Amino acid sequence: MSRPAVRVALLGIIIGIMVMVLTVFIVTGFKSAITDKVVGFGSHIQVVNFDNNNTYEMRPIVVSDTLLDKLGSINGVSSVEPFATKPGMLKTDNQFQAVIYKGVERQKENQHTHSQCKLFFERNLTEGKMPENERDIIISKNIANKLQLKTDTTVMCYFIEDNVLARKLHITGIYRTDFTEYDDLFIIGDLSQVQHLNGWDSLQVSGIEIMIDDFSRLEEISNRVYFATANRADRDGDFLMTQNVIQQNPALFSWLDLLDMNVLVIIILMLCVSGFNIISGLLILILDGIQFIGTMKALGADDRYIRRIYLMQAAMLIGKGMLWGNLIALVICTLQYYLHIIPLDSAAYYVSYVPICFHWGWWIVLNIGTLAVSMLILLAPSAIITKISPAKVMKFE
Repeated sequence: MSRPAVRVALLGIIIGIMVMVLTVFIVTGFKSAITDKVVGFGSHIQVVNFDNNNTYEMRPIVVSDTLLDKLGSINGVSSVEPFATKPGMLKTDNQFQAVIYKGVERQKENQHTHSQCKLFFERNLTEGKMPENERDIIISKNIANKLQLKTDTTVMCYFIEDNVLARKLHITGIYRTDFTEYDDLFIIGDLSQVQHLNGWDSLQVSGIEIMIDDFSRLEEISNRVYFATANRADRDGDFLMTQNVIQQNPALFSWLDLLDMNVLVIIILMLCVSGFNIISGLLILILDGIQFIGTMKALGADDRYIRRIYLMQAAMLIGKGMLWGNLIALVICTLQYYLHIIPLDSAAYYVSYVPICFHWGWWIVLNIGTLAVSMLILLAPSAIITKISPAKVMKFE
């Protein structure tokens, strides 16, 4: 009689731990994927003109090697790069598309570190190669499809100010990040192109992009960058302003933070379901072995010894369920990580498949916490053993 009930309890434990592990790995993967894309189009921290009007037509700042070295020496900063942006319009014979031209530095001779911006777009290239000359650009797959453009072709780009400036640009590559809001907007080219269009000299840029090693230290490093640049005027008398990626995208990161609450709710629900199954299984084991308990007590065994026997049985049941639950979850996550077997609508989720992040720290905490909570849950039902009278059991025997 107890065997089917124990199997149901075991199945409940397996499903509970499997769902919890999948939830943690998927949500951390989703947050990591979205954060990487937002940071890839911008950076962790930006230093721009204090009079910046929050558009892509930015007032320039003058960047010296001294300032770049000072920011690069801050603990936790991995790279410091100038950039420039300028709104424009790509036009073909039949279509046009408003874009933001983002200019980044070309790789210099004897430069060992690569641009983090370029590394991001290299990872997301679907065709062609990165820009090598001043007139080279890469465009997104969305823009390429809309304007029917291909690699190794040219396109006219118009920049409208007091006068209309036109440039014939050479498309060397096509990228795709599935982040539609940015894919529909950005083309990537050379920094000097924007400087020439704006009439800036080689030291004038829209801002400085700063990448860091550890996202959890974003606030700390942002403050250090702020104190390194605050109340500091450049050559032209302009003051600098520091913004991090969360300050620039508050709505997006508030949405991502809500996912943590979803994870907590799912974990609590799964612990409740698993706990109910564990309690049910233990009670059935106790009731099914009531004659054994009565006999053991009659032979002199105390309640603590008998409770230990049943708690060990329950612990083995929990351990077996956790083992299988973890194994199944890890197999599913591994298949998804390498094969992307579960797709998503990129227009709604910004990713084309369910992302996975193997966050082993959270996995260890989750398993230890689940085991500890499960064992604590068992203490109450195991107290029934103390109520069993050997005299009554032997009477009915």
